[in-house]
Amino acid sequence: MSVPNSGPAAPPPPVWDAHPAAGSQVAYGGFWIRLVAYIIDAILISLVMGAVGAVAGFNFFSPDMESYSSSANFVSLLIAWLYFALLESSERGATVGKMAMGLRVVSDQGQRLSFLNATGRYFAKIISAIILCIGFIMIAFTDRKRGLHDMIAGTLVIKTR
Repeated sequence: MSVPNSGPAAPPPPVWDAHPAAGSQVAYGGFWIRLVAYIIDAILISLVMGAVGAVAGFNFFSPDMESYSSSANFVSLLIAWLYFALLESSERGATVGKMAMGLRVVSDQGQRLSFLNATGRYFAKIISAIILCIGFIMIAFTDRKRGLHDMIAGTLVIKTR
């Protein structure tokens, strides 16, 4: 007696070897594709912050300084940090935006990131941003498409498709 198909099978787990197979090369995620992935992630984080703000009574998006809340800033930092660090150190190795664009974050040896490494990468983005975003612009001009935060954390963003 055969068992009926109960739906689509789960996708296979990712292969964490970023080294090229014989004769093929690793493709790196460049500036524009990573920017689109970040925009997708920013929209998702904004939706989550809006929901958390509605429940907790914070207004994350008010330009009025009288409604400034250091608690809201801390919560928004916490949400963004956990989103990027947990997803980039997960089995998939990518945020929702990176998955949608066919990208994965790996160590410079092609291994899965640890949570600590993903955390370091997230906070290194602050350095990339405060120097007039030059750390992000570097992605367009470096040989392996690495931003300053990738160099600091020892990571690569590779294309999976």
